[in-house]
Amino acid sequence: MELKGKRIALGVTGGIAAYKAAELVRLLVKQGASVQVAMTEAATHFVTPTTFQALSGNRVFTDQWDSGVANSMAHIQLSRDADVLLIAPASADFLAKAANGIADNLLTTLTLARDCPLLVAPAMNRQMWTNPATQRNMATLLGDNVTVLGPASGEQACGEIGDGRMLEPEEILAEVIAHFQPKLLKGRSVLMTAGPTFEAIDPVRGITNLSSGKMGFAIARAAREAGANVTLVCGPVSQPTPRGITRIDVTSALEMHAEVLKRAANQDVFIGVAAVADYRPKIVAGQKTKKDGAPPPVIELVQNPDILADVAALPQPPLCVGFAAETQNLAEYAEKKRRAKKIPLIVGNLIQDGFGGDDNTLILFDDGGQQPLTPAPKLELARQLTARIAFLLENPNAPH
Repeated sequence: MELKGKRIALGVTGGIAAYKAAELVRLLVKQGASVQVAMTEAATHFVTPTTFQALSGNRVFTDQWDSGVANSMAHIQLSRDADVLLIAPASADFLAKAANGIADNLLTTLTLARDCPLLVAPAMNRQMWTNPATQRNMATLLGDNVTVLGPASGEQACGEIGDGRMLEPEEILAEVIAHFQPKLLKGRSVLMTAGPTFEAIDPVRGITNLSSGKMGFAIARAAREAGANVTLVCGPVSQPTPRGITRIDVTSALEMHAEVLKRAANQDVFIGVAAVADYRPKIVAGQKTKKDGAPPPVIELVQNPDILADVAALPQPPLCVGFAAETQNLAEYAEKKRRAKKIPLIVGNLIQDGFGGDDNTLILFDDGGQQPLTPAPKLELARQLTARIAFLLENPNAPH
């Protein structure tokens, strides 16, 4: 229920993507939002107002002169009651009118008369999207602080492939949720690691661990929600990449080390969440190792570089945050690790409390001692951690 108590005015314009707006309403309501739908006349040719009324539980507006609204001014009343105005899909025609202040129907008039932020999810043919006129209109809207969600690239209703496809309802929902998060890291750059590493023994075998990457990806999403520019260097995981995040895939600890050190000096924050292998085989076999009745091979290990320690040792390091996943003696091991690496904050957890799951139990360790966080979903914990990082950035000398 991340949108509980939020009032969302959803504008639906004409286009085949209007069918996705029905699913979007369902998802918004499921998250606790009150959704009021307004449609253009063209939109009613694709999805009926009855559909949106059934899904939202509220009447649907299509006429700016609706006599059921005080003074017949739906375009005024709807924006006054909303926390945000979301247009999905936003057609090329709507975007052109919004950019130029044209108010010739309920939705365009509502847009011009609004008191709340405007989010638009464009949806149109690829040629319409890339047309210079559309791009000029988009530049105007961005200059007016309108938030643009997408578009995505992919197969379109016309059979062509390219930019202009509306984001999926789940993606738009995530963006709406992000809109309401405090922008504590606005303008900051955050570099992160997540997931396991894989240290090859031969072409098919290796040393790795059971890290799912879920905690790291949750922190990446939370940092991006908070307004940060996020780069995520991750090992072999199957987690979907949150929108707006730059993802760099690596396999081994050496590859992760190289990608991180290439970028770390220009970052405000570095968060080492990845479960990096401490050791790797000294020699990697060129072919698959066979049993053939021979004794088991002896694998000599060498130590991998310490990514977090090397970033913290830079002449002007970013604010460094580490993770300590332990099976026992969490407080002892986490604090020892924090002091050895000379970092201001380390996040500790017991593997049995959240490794691979959707929830976790975390303890923050800094110069002020320990701060246990209430067990919660990983995204909720990630937002709390993001708030602590923002505090440390703004108050580097304050007691934590």
